[in-house]
Amino acid sequence: MSFLDHVVGSFSVGAADNPTVAMMDAAFATEQMPWRYVNCEVEPPHLDHAVAGAWAMGWQGFNCSMPHKQTVIPMLTSLSSSARICHAVNCVRRTADGWEGHNTDGIGFVHSVQDVAALIGGRVLVIGAGGAAYAIAVAAAEAGAAEILVAARTTAQCAALAELVNRNTDASATVVAWSQPLVPPPVDLIVNATPVGMHPGVDAALELDLSETTASDLVVADVVFNPADTAFLRRTREQGATTVDGTGMLVNQAAENIRLWTGATPDLPPMRRALEAALEL
Repeated sequence: MSFLDHVVGSFSVGAADNPTVAMMDAAFATEQMPWRYVNCEVEPPHLDHAVAGAWAMGWQGFNCSMPHKQTVIPMLTSLSSSARICHAVNCVRRTADGWEGHNTDGIGFVHSVQDVAALIGGRVLVIGAGGAAYAIAVAAAEAGAAEILVAARTTAQCAALAELVNRNTDASATVVAWSQPLVPPPVDLIVNATPVGMHPGVDAALELDLSETTASDLVVADVVFNPADTAFLRRTREQGATTVDGTGMLVNQAAENIRLWTGATPDLPPMRRALEAALEL
């Protein structure tokens, strides 16, 4: 019998508000795995010490939240394709050669919508041009989407994201002119990749006019997970769209982190129940 558990965790600012630990603990308990997840408050000046300390203590990996997703990169030995393209890391795992950086935000999203949205050959509209939008656009392109459309208030940021997708993937990316309400061209999937509607601003919502598309064939997703059923999703569902909430992305991202660290594929329902209980959804 060994009393030495495998340790992973999270380095973030505002760690007390991070519900990831609830999902991880539920997954490890369900699978009866001798692993522990430690939520750590790490201010930016101390990130290098935290990373070195995790290595010295034999940690198997860690998550990074903002503001560490870019600044951690020089401390790593290698990057996955998605992390390199997005220039952002949210999951790090230990290898024989050093720390290896991954971006699991995008693949978590892809897994959350794959049962209801056909990505291969599809057209995807991503609303937003921040970190989540970058991860989702790249992951959707790598999953086989033929076209990525980008819409956001800042045209220059949209153009930069579209150019990055065109340069690094096989998908074609273009910018959609911003308006409120936004009238999207015919697409298969629309994603709100902004924090609009996140608690406590639960009444805020981006406005979509789906009259130019076939709403009955459309899937609309939100990255916001608290509340799960956002005003954005409710309004698009009233127009006939199928909706996917942000808890699925968060759970699938956490499951991908576990797979990278342990090699095991965890059971998702206990993780989702733990997340919902933690957030009182």
